[in-house]
Amino acid sequence: MIIDVHGHYTTAPAALSAWRDLQIAGLQDPRKTPKAGDLHISDDEIRETITRNQLRLMQERGADLTIFSPRASFMAHHIGDFATSSTWAAICNALCFRVSQLFPDHFIPAAMLPQSPGVEPKTCIPELVKCVEQYGCVGVNLNPDPSGGHWTAPPLSDRSWYPLYEKLVEYDIPAMVHVSTSCNTCFHTTGAHYLNADTTAFMQCLSSDLFQDFPTLKFLIPHGGGAVPYHWGRFRGLAQELKKPLLEEHLLNNIFFDTCVYHQSGINLLTEVIPVKNILFASEMIGAVRGIDPQTGHHYDDTKRYIEATQNLTDAERHMVYEGNARRVFTRLDKVLKARGL
Repeated sequence: MIIDVHGHYTTAPAALSAWRDLQIAGLQDPRKTPKAGDLHISDDEIRETITRNQLRLMQERGADLTIFSPRASFMAHHIGDFATSSTWAAICNALCFRVSQLFPDHFIPAAMLPQSPGVEPKTCIPELVKCVEQYGCVGVNLNPDPSGGHWTAPPLSDRSWYPLYEKLVEYDIPAMVHVSTSCNTCFHTTGAHYLNADTTAFMQCLSSDLFQDFPTLKFLIPHGGGAVPYHWGRFRGLAQELKKPLLEEHLLNNIFFDTCVYHQSGINLLTEVIPVKNILFASEMIGAVRGIDPQTGHHYDDTKRYIEATQNLTDAERHMVYEGNARRVFTRLDKVLKARGL
């Protein structure tokens, strides 16, 4: 199977963003605040947005199954308070669950968390429990910066995160460390903030002993790991100076990288530097980079082409990237597939 571990519902019906606009307006004028029940999206609307977009491209590009979560830039945890985020997360997670119900062979849900600046991460646990136990979510998106580019949250190694990690470990659910919209004009959301966060999250883990406390906790760092593969020697050297074990022992039993890298040289570098067991196929299609590369004539986010073309992988290793690693990291996904005889 070709399993894409990084998909977002970026094409959700317009009614979703219209409801969100009303929710935001209600922060200034509570009379405008909509109720969750005011949002009406039919199954047919969901089918249309998926079949014309994600499913069409999956079929054209040869992907079989996508781990599907709410649109990352729409999480916007910096807006409002915990109640705002809680209502918004519940709506978005329910929508992705409906996608998985309508297209069970092609999509399986992952959840966003109702994070909010200055609020303890443990407040997200009830939504996590609901999404795992009722929706069958196989992963979550964890925002290391709910402030939206101002980085007011403690590092991922801080003990305030521990209650949430305990629940992730209990469920054996990996967390994709994925920020949302940047409201800091210094950092472009997808061109800077996302990649900065990927690099920052890795360094926060490197400089801590987080995985000694949680030896089975799993983080997926998206977008190819940001700057990490390109500066692997720097991180190896920093670990050495900090008296940490070798990175293979210190981090690579717990941290994984996806292939949302949108050119051949980038995938070549990723697959040359990072052990194959730590690389999971992903595209984040219809996401940050939607255009066609004039040098190749293909979409930048058609990442399967790069995996096929790199000379750094054997056929057995490609199978690991496409399927084997995803089933090993996302153990709940593996159970679902085995139950289907796959």
